[in-house]
Amino acid sequence: MHIAGRDRSQTLLLPESLDDYVGPDNPVRFIEAFVDGLDLAAAGFARVQARETGRPGYAPADLLKLYIYGYLNRVRSSRRLEAETHRNIELIWLLRHLKPDFKTIADFRRDNHNAFRPVFRQFVLLCRQLDLFGRELLAVDGTRIKAVNNKDRNFTRASLTEFITLADARLDDYLQRLDARDAAESGAGGSRVKNLAEKIAVLRERRARCKEMLAELDRTGESQISLTDPDSRAMAAHTHVAVGYNAQIAVDTKHKLIVEQQVTNQVVDMGLLTQTAEPAREILGVEQIAVAADRGYFKIEDIEACEQAGMEPYVPRPQRGPSVKAGLYRKDEFSYDPATDSFLCPAGQRLHPFSSSLLRGLKKINYANRAACRDCPLRSQCTGNQFRSVSRLENEAVLDRMQARLAKHPDIPDRRRETVEHPFGTIKQWMNQGAFLMRGLEKVRGEFSLTALAYNLRRVLNIVGFTELMAAVQA
Repeated sequence: MHIAGRDRSQTLLLPESLDDYVGPDNPVRFIEAFVDGLDLAAAGFARVQARETGRPGYAPADLLKLYIYGYLNRVRSSRRLEAETHRNIELIWLLRHLKPDFKTIADFRRDNHNAFRPVFRQFVLLCRQLDLFGRELLAVDGTRIKAVNNKDRNFTRASLTEFITLADARLDDYLQRLDARDAAESGAGGSRVKNLAEKIAVLRERRARCKEMLAELDRTGESQISLTDPDSRAMAAHTHVAVGYNAQIAVDTKHKLIVEQQVTNQVVDMGLLTQTAEPAREILGVEQIAVAADRGYFKIEDIEACEQAGMEPYVPRPQRGPSVKAGLYRKDEFSYDPATDSFLCPAGQRLHPFSSSLLRGLKKINYANRAACRDCPLRSQCTGNQFRSVSRLENEAVLDRMQARLAKHPDIPDRRRETVEHPFGTIKQWMNQGAFLMRGLEKVRGEFSLTALAYNLRRVLNIVGFTELMAAVQA
């Protein structure tokens, strides 16, 4: 025999109160307490105060609870959230039987996208109150998340120029074939000539659109143009190139909690270190903190700004340049001596300043020793020219200090990777949020704030006991 179910027509004695269906340690009880304790007007939510006239609307607090629950449980679609309000007993309890339609739900996320970031920060402050941050090391990294824009609807200056060139060549070919058939007159059927004329018209129309987009790029100074989501950009992630956004996070290494997050359409990470880490340092309330990032963030101006903002950056120096490509001695194999303002080369010779120039507004000094290079037995391994020169920027001492820190703490790059990959892996795999649902940079930023909030909430629920968490939010 098998286990048999009950008769569907049988009368059941259900609990008299809906509250009996939700356990005392159910996460929805924390969502309720957390949102009720927020100052939604200060966060920037619209319609916090109900209007005295007109049809009553839904309270922003109720719709915010709905979204936090949805993102926490991998439900982000407004239509799916609407369906859950009809059948999910936890949501029925959380919303007190309210059943907003999908358009109301979607409009709330769209209209209040700027208010989700303050909500995320309030939860970070709650985590700080619970002493969940080590406040010693921040791991910074970025990931590419797909936008609502197919790569076929994204155009770069190079692709537009290439298409116009190919279109011109194809139009010439079509026109020559038409002229040849006009001369032969009876040599081709009318249908084939008509097909050629249609192809020419379509090609001319596409060429004209490409010319307009190229002119728009010239006017704005941008390098790309996207038609579905104008703010999105084509970004290379490993071997896959997709149109999306660059999501940046700063993660505290103690419990892998996200302290700061932002979304940008900048294709590369270079220059985003201080911009991401400085707000994290401020919200943690520390004067000094170590910040680790990968080689993609290596930019001397950004590293210097990071130091000036009260942080100790740890960014490995990438090996790049013509000497590296040629397999010759790298610049880091030449040791700089600040006492004599000279470089010691691998052959043991001193390189002294011989010229200077400007690079990005910074003074760049070039060092060389022509006489030593002339008879050096290692010259073939060092340069293909008559002598080798090594350059140094005026503020490059900041890189020397960082290199000394990396040598003293070689474990930090590994700690950074172990820390920052956890949130991205969770967000993309477990939370299934490898693509944005909204269009536009500002709306996408609001959406990612909800994602980061849901990730942190899930982590804290696993780390801290429910009773302690509720006591903190009710304090």
